[in-house]
Amino acid sequence: MKNIIEIKNMSYRYPVSDDFCLKNITFSIQKGAFTAIVGNNGAGKTTLCNAIRGFVPHFYKGELAGEVIVDGKQIVDYQLGQLGEKIGYVFQNPFSQISGVKDSVFNEVAYGLENLGVPVDEIIQKVEDVLKLVNIEHLRGKNPFELSGGQRQRVALAAIIVMDPDILVIDEPTSQLDPIGTEDIFDVIRLMKERGKTVLLVEHKMDLIAEYADNILVLHEGALVMQGPVREVFSDPKYATFNIQYPHVTEVALNLIDIGVPLKFIPIRNEELPKALKMEWEENND
Repeated sequence: MKNIIEIKNMSYRYPVSDDFCLKNITFSIQKGAFTAIVGNNGAGKTTLCNAIRGFVPHFYKGELAGEVIVDGKQIVDYQLGQLGEKIGYVFQNPFSQISGVKDSVFNEVAYGLENLGVPVDEIIQKVEDVLKLVNIEHLRGKNPFELSGGQRQRVALAAIIVMDPDILVIDEPTSQLDPIGTEDIFDVIRLMKERGKTVLLVEHKMDLIAEYADNILVLHEGALVMQGPVREVFSDPKYATFNIQYPHVTEVALNLIDIGVPLKFIPIRNEELPKALKMEWEENND
């Protein structure tokens, strides 16, 4: 499987800053992979997303060192419009993503396709499909500015998915959603991966990362301090040194180990804890 994103020794400093907010970052992402980006506030997660999307340096300017390569081409050699067709970006704040020029959810989701000159019949079908996919059919006639934050987040995601980009960069899509809405969004993201899309997700809900993501990038103070398969990263003692949340079941398991309860392995999903305990109990009672 080829690498669709390659970051090589990349550092970045905003125009008004004396310090680099991203520092000598190197990693690659294979086409079709689901990669989570985690870290505490100020770690550089959103800035990294902006670099992959091309907002850095095209929009934010500043100083960019190293290489950012998307689908075999340097990011600085793309026009933002070209990147917009290749990479769909869902902002952390859905209020920033609503265009402000459409008075209904249906038209808002259709807006990007209209700008590309897609035939009307095709636009209608694509929008109908994505409204159903994201479960916002009932909002089709609503004004986007009359929606709640969670509803706007769904509209923002629908407006990106309908464009059918190869890469989805999604910055904390569940921050304004209740648990049911969160599960709905992750179901959509999982479906995008099953359709062969490459997904980069910034998210604080580690249980969902453990359930859905293939790989994880851990940022700390602008540096990439860990990377690899999700299970390996969460099971590595080094992860605890960065004071980032664990999946709840992993935290429980580590507490059990601290009080002397042996486990066969460190679980990262809820259903794994009984297996870890049972396997160890069976061995001790043979």
